[in-house]
Amino acid sequence: MTHLAAADTRPVPQDDTRSSPPPLPLAPALVWLMAITCGLVVANIYYNQPLLAEIGRTFNLSESRVSLMATITQVGYTLGLLFVVPLGDKRERKSLTLVLLLCAAACMAGAAVAPTFALLAAASLLIGLFSAVPQLLIPMAASLASDEERGRVVGKVMSGLLIGILLSRTISGYVGAQFGWRTMFWVGAGVMVVLTGILARMLPRNQPQFTGSYGSLLRSLGTLTTELPVLRRSALVGACMFAGFSAFWTTLVFFLESPAYRYGSEVTGLFGLIGASGAFAASFAGKSADTKGADYALNLGILLFLGAYLLLGLGGTYLLGLIAGVVILDIGQQMTHISNQTRIFTLRPEARSRLNTVYMTACFIGASTGSFVGGLAWDHFHWLGVCGVGLGFVVLAYLANRFYGQVAGARP
Repeated sequence: MTHLAAADTRPVPQDDTRSSPPPLPLAPALVWLMAITCGLVVANIYYNQPLLAEIGRTFNLSESRVSLMATITQVGYTLGLLFVVPLGDKRERKSLTLVLLLCAAACMAGAAVAPTFALLAAASLLIGLFSAVPQLLIPMAASLASDEERGRVVGKVMSGLLIGILLSRTISGYVGAQFGWRTMFWVGAGVMVVLTGILARMLPRNQPQFTGSYGSLLRSLGTLTTELPVLRRSALVGACMFAGFSAFWTTLVFFLESPAYRYGSEVTGLFGLIGASGAFAASFAGKSADTKGADYALNLGILLFLGAYLLLGLGGTYLLGLIAGVVILDIGQQMTHISNQTRIFTLRPEARSRLNTVYMTACFIGASTGSFVGGLAWDHFHWLGVCGVGLGFVVLAYLANRFYGQVAGARP
């Protein structure tokens, strides 16, 4: 089996940042491979959400305490974004990806055999850290795509990632209900090993452009953030949207097990399947960003997200209202996320991994905050409290997008 794209072997100048070559042809098969990889790897972070109640029963933990496991996993992912993903601008991306996948497999196996919640939480932190692979592949896809198709390519790859996020809950809920939560972590470990073998044969080598030290690489994150107000605005909006999204999905299992529904983890997982129907909005968002500008899809996504939380708050105790709210929420989240990434990838082509690091680190700081605050809201105010938290975060996202760009001097 041959590589899907040839490696670029042209000589480059040996200064701190190499000149960027024209984009290589991006085969549709490579786009699909990247999309599937993103979906399978990002699922590692979300397998635990439908299993939280079962894990809590195993270790005799309260709902608010066991919900910290979702927060810890997202904190690990944030650390991976901050300290590992920037290496995508310095190290060869294929070999870096393979190493991370093998480390993720080992940590998933560790979680499967963890005898205490403390060890399970430690394994979860590392699972998040080593599952940052999608954030290496998305800038890689953006670099290989032409300017005219970048939004569509990013949208397609992100469709795989988003479907992975949502279907991971469906698969995890079913496996957990039928075979126990430990089995799900064993399955995840096996998937990472198989995926490593496939990518070792099929993923092309991709040489990055940064030749400075690791320290200067990390310092440049601050420089990029300071110099690019559009990046700061996108990061703020992304953080608020991810916080609202995470608050919902972290607490959904508790809501469905409450007297309002009395469902188990298997049904919770099915809601991931329902939400996956909205993942196709990622492709639409990418096309909209290419033709109408990123802000058009971004504003539409924020509006949908707001409407979803209003629907969930007013009609979430009715099954049809809950289902409709899940679909609209996921569509809104995906449209804002794709629009933000399309916007930042046009800023500095030679630094796309680092731009993605800044943006996604902010997003997962928001996601971790949303999981934590959502857990507290459920513990004290139950479902209406969670919906109030979600509405608060989406209002902050709107304000950041509407006014921060003007204050910072960024064009809307």
